[in-house]
Amino acid sequence: MDVSFAGKVVLVTGASSGLGAALVHAFATSGAQGVAVHFHRHAEGAERVVERACAAGADARGFQADLTKPGAPENLVAEVLASFGAIDVLVNNAGAMVQRSAVEDAPDTLFDAVLDLNYRAVFATCRAVVPIMTRRGGGAIVNVSSSAARNGGTGGSVLYAAAKAAVSTFSRGLAAEVARHGIRVNVVAPGLFDTAFHDDVTSRAQLDRIGTTIPLGRAGRPEECAGPVLFLAHDGAASYVTGHSLEVNGGRLMP
Repeated sequence: MDVSFAGKVVLVTGASSGLGAALVHAFATSGAQGVAVHFHRHAEGAERVVERACAAGADARGFQADLTKPGAPENLVAEVLASFGAIDVLVNNAGAMVQRSAVEDAPDTLFDAVLDLNYRAVFATCRAVVPIMTRRGGGAIVNVSSSAARNGGTGGSVLYAAAKAAVSTFSRGLAAEVARHGIRVNVVAPGLFDTAFHDDVTSRAQLDRIGTTIPLGRAGRPEECAGPVLFLAHDGAASYVTGHSLEVNGGRLMP
């Protein structure tokens, strides 16, 4: 099946590097008419992602927003809609562990920071996009969770795991709620991927050690998450798939 996104407008959050950047390129090379590249701090990285997507034939544009700020997700969606005139696919990829901490040592400020970025922003962005997709007669939302949502996280990542579990549960509920509008909502749950996500929270030694425990023998590459996301976002390939969580973890965690 030809997984084409011709004529579609796609919004990818957290797209200046890593998985988000790979997703933008994948949508661009799959014929997406427009790709909105959201970023927070890394403007230079986002600019490179936009340039690469444009070279692949898409109309790609960068949009800056701190999604943890009240109203920011709604403003981002409004800006993308004003710029492109539509949003057919939303990929909520923005997220971070923020920092590792045992529960007993975690201050309320860390709880707020982790939940605001990894869950509240997803909720608010979905809430803003649903009316737009409803008016268009349908759409696809893919929320990025984590294998940590199922195993509770390790090494001081419990808050992050809990936030991602909330994303997974929220996505299932939202899928049931908006199915009547022709909107499909699914989840991709990556395992260990070797990206900048780990730069401040996981050492190279830790990454290598965890990699040896994965049945496929290594961490994932960003582009290896693109196929699963494009599948779930595609109206033809996944037309009867909603409320599903697709594990992409090299076999480290099997359903």
